[in-house]
Amino acid sequence: MYEPIRTKSVVHRVGTGNGDHPDYPHSSRGEALDIQLAGHLAALLAVTDELGLVESAERIAGQVARLRGGQPARLPQAPTGDTVTLHQRAHDLAARALLVAASRADTTAAILAAERMDAHAAALDSVGMAGAH
Repeated sequence: MYEPIRTKSVVHRVGTGNGDHPDYPHSSRGEALDIQLAGHLAALLAVTDELGLVESAERIAGQVARLRGGQPARLPQAPTGDTVTLHQRAHDLAARALLVAASRADTTAAILAAERMDAHAAALDSVGMAGAH
């Protein structure tokens, strides 16, 4: 037959934030989304700098600075890759940023990401890549 349990069960708590694991930083969902959004925008900034789109890059850098609390590292340069590939990558990064900005209800970043998606889609359309996005 079954032996009755004679000891109290152990309750495991994951991510309670009560100091049980001081070695592990805990962040809220909002903070995690801000970090993710800043990362997508920083990647978009790198591609935008590579495309030489100075005004757009400045706007993106402003959003990254707002989210991270400091100016992003930048290395503006001449395009090293195929501009079609760069525009496609920028379009994809802007789409990711838009999704995270919408999840975070960050209207400013969402509008910027949507504008960048439109601009890169237009650039792709102008070189005959209409079906690529």
